[in-house]
Amino acid sequence: MPLVPPPVANLLENLNEKRLFKLFTLRETFSTSTEYPHWDKLFHITPPDGLTLEEWWLSIKLGRQKFYKQIPLRDKDGHPFQFLITDPILEELFKIDLSAGGRIGVPSEVINPETRNQYYISSLIEEAITSSQLEGATTTREVAKQMIRDRRPPIDRSERMILNNYRTMHRIGEIKDKPLTKELIFELQSIVTENALDDPDASGRFRRTEEEIVVQDLDGQIHHVPPRAEELESRVIALCAFANGETPGSFIHPVLRSIILHFWLAYDHPFVDGNGRTARALFYWSMLHYGFWLCEFISISHIIRQAPVKYAKAYLYTETDENDLTYFIIYHIEVLRQAVAALDKYIGEKSQRLSVLEKKLRNHILLNHRQKAILSHALRHPNSLYTAQSHAASHGISFNTAKTDLSGLVSKQLLDIMPSGRPVRYRAPSDLESRLAL
Repeated sequence: MPLVPPPVANLLENLNEKRLFKLFTLRETFSTSTEYPHWDKLFHITPPDGLTLEEWWLSIKLGRQKFYKQIPLRDKDGHPFQFLITDPILEELFKIDLSAGGRIGVPSEVINPETRNQYYISSLIEEAITSSQLEGATTTREVAKQMIRDRRPPIDRSERMILNNYRTMHRIGEIKDKPLTKELIFELQSIVTENALDDPDASGRFRRTEEEIVVQDLDGQIHHVPPRAEELESRVIALCAFANGETPGSFIHPVLRSIILHFWLAYDHPFVDGNGRTARALFYWSMLHYGFWLCEFISISHIIRQAPVKYAKAYLYTETDENDLTYFIIYHIEVLRQAVAALDKYIGEKSQRLSVLEKKLRNHILLNHRQKAILSHALRHPNSLYTAQSHAASHGISFNTAKTDLSGLVSKQLLDIMPSGRPVRYRAPSDLESRLAL
């Protein structure tokens, strides 16, 4: 647990007018930097000359309070949550607008209809795996990927959690244009928890009064006590109104709205299980709902899982410092930035791998130039289908020669014959890259 800041009211009471006037005239040094320190961090830093640690903290809080913007979310005691927008936040929002919502500078691979599905599925699988691992799933990434790609039924709860998350992410893509409702949230939580609960009846409904839960660590230390069960109906209705842009009356950037929605559902913890996964699912729904289409191709859970303590502290900093959501917003924006950077890196590395494979393919002595051309095309255009007729037309050869080319690739396990249909169709296996790399 982070150190809880001293209450501002108490600090003000302990100052005389002269000291208080000095604090009011100080410039807030953190509002234009990347820093937004919590008392937990400030406590370990030497304050500026002439100030005590408490006075330094008070000067920071006085500078922040002028810019706080409240939202409809209230804590258990009825106090509002609030946030402010620093210059670094504005800069990052602009970058997200361009990278996740615009088209300029976006990798062509995620725009090209022939290749986008490959990256879309890869992203769904990565998010499904890492989001489940954050909640305790222990299946390895490779086993989970193979299960999803082979459509194999899950054999334990960990695999079931991952498959459920994969189906949930698919469903979000289908409902992204719909307004958020309590029923849709129930549906998402039902998919997340299907056949993965000790009590199957707890799926698709609010937790009940006798099911009051707390969020605690492995040592039993309680970190969060969510609102009472009888409040959940009205709180989720308010959440949906916020998600759909109905509240508040002033403008909130859609990325901030999506991040706050993530926090809101996790704070309310309305379900017996699946709250974290459902909260992250709502973030994706919101980002796609407001047009940030690149979020279909990134995984925030992959970034969160690399440093889960930071994720937890982003919640705790907010709750322990006057419900200041700025901590969670700054953390989440950095997660988004890293997720987009990870996508760019992945595409770059994959493109480099394909170039190496194509060079190796050109030097393959057991394949003719026509067979090499098919495989080169298949590497860049996954799921493409080939027939003897199309191959013959492309290279100006006879039907029998074309059929011999394709049959030769089948015998080398570099093409698969589709099980039905006329004319006979051929397609590259999903692991063509690894087969060629041998």
